[in-house]
Amino acid sequence: MFQKGGGDKWTLIQLIAVYVYYPIKYGKRPRHGPFSDNREAENMVKLNNYTREEYKKYIIQQIDSEDTLTTHATIMDLHPTDRAEIYKELSDKQRMFIHTALAPKEMADIFEQLDAKDQEFFMEEVDERYAANMFDDMYADDAADFLAEMDDTKATEILSIMQEEEAEEIRELMSYEEETAGAIMTKEFILLREKEAVSEVMERLRKEAPDAETIYYLYVADEEDKLAGVVSLRDLITADPSDLVEKAMSTRVVSVEADEDQENVARLIKKYDFLAVPVVTQQNTLVGIITVDDILDVVDEETEEDFGEISGTRGSMDANLSSFSAAKKRAPWIVMLMFLGLITANVIGQFEETLEAVVLLAVFIPLIMDSAGNTGTQALAVTVRGLAVGTLDRKGITSMVRREFGTGIFLGIFCAVTLLLLIPIVYENFMIAVIVSVSLFLTLSVSTVTGATIPLIIHKLKIDPAVASGPFITTLNDVIGLLIYFSIATSLLQYLPQ
Repeated sequence: MFQKGGGDKWTLIQLIAVYVYYPIKYGKRPRHGPFSDNREAENMVKLNNYTREEYKKYIIQQIDSEDTLTTHATIMDLHPTDRAEIYKELSDKQRMFIHTALAPKEMADIFEQLDAKDQEFFMEEVDERYAANMFDDMYADDAADFLAEMDDTKATEILSIMQEEEAEEIRELMSYEEETAGAIMTKEFILLREKEAVSEVMERLRKEAPDAETIYYLYVADEEDKLAGVVSLRDLITADPSDLVEKAMSTRVVSVEADEDQENVARLIKKYDFLAVPVVTQQNTLVGIITVDDILDVVDEETEEDFGEISGTRGSMDANLSSFSAAKKRAPWIVMLMFLGLITANVIGQFEETLEAVVLLAVFIPLIMDSAGNTGTQALAVTVRGLAVGTLDRKGITSMVRREFGTGIFLGIFCAVTLLLLIPIVYENFMIAVIVSVSLFLTLSVSTVTGATIPLIIHKLKIDPAVASGPFITTLNDVIGLLIYFSIATSLLQYLPQ
């Protein structure tokens, strides 16, 4: 369940260097890690007050001078995120030196902060043994996420080098379907037993807590390994040391099954304000936990996915993609919308005689189309968000559609009144103002309903509602708006100046 520290031999070498080699060379042992005296330690404190750029230059100086001890101490003094930021800016040669200065266990913190592309570069620069030792010391869920994206042959080779227990946990996580609770859970948790004494648990925590993902909530299993309860760290601290865990724990445990969709897990954690949630099998056997930091990644991932669907840019939002790759991913949407655009053009063509009779009507086509598309997209965003966060039940859906329809009516009234006042002044034609105003009023009223209901229909068909993207809704509402506009204009053509 816990890492065994595959990088311990590197750490041992560094300790020997600091406490054996250093005294031989300089005549004394460093008082603060690799620093030989208090003056150098004070310099380190001063460095912490430097700007990030100044600090980076200092680290690069140590790297270029191949000062392993100072480089190691200076880098490890930083937050893992800052280490990763500096690491990404190093040259190939400087990164190779970092790999020798840091143990695989220490490199794991940097690796987890890198984006996918930088992680791939890292894997090309180190040998499988170093990578395997690093994965041994990573949380199993993070290692599984990366290895699942690797070439199967190379991933299998790395897993064969890893320690068996860690490799088996990663294989288990990789066996779950993507975007399920099992795929994002972690195996590094502390499992308690009902009959354990609180004093025994506290002693275990001192030893095992450093390797656990979280210890704020601890889950309890019965003799058959079934999830029996949960106990908080606060409860353990305040309990009588002689009490058994079953006395301190709560038996009302909220859990999720391993095949549960990750979005549902996110909603659950948000609803209960959990820091973690246990993952169980259908037989209620505890197999892992999901922590709130993993859920933040899920929320970010799902938000990006939905935003990509709504904007028609799914798969092409990565800033590292080339122009050609981004265009290739967006092309299907653009081509489909181009054909839908032909429908819009055909609608205009059907009313060619009306346009020929009153050319001024063409001036307001963009106004009708843009207003319809924008209003529909706003309603779409409201619906998709409601479905995404799970706030729409049957009653909520009816209320939401009614509200959006009312919103469309009020927007239509505001815009219609504005145009009734403005168009006669600019174009000196009151009848045109009436046609455009009434058309816009009806168009906005219908567009909000269209934008709100289409995602609901798609959701009912078990399809991601985000695929009812903004461009799709916009094109559909363009057609509806033009039909309304030209139908009214044609019916009132006799009242218009020819």
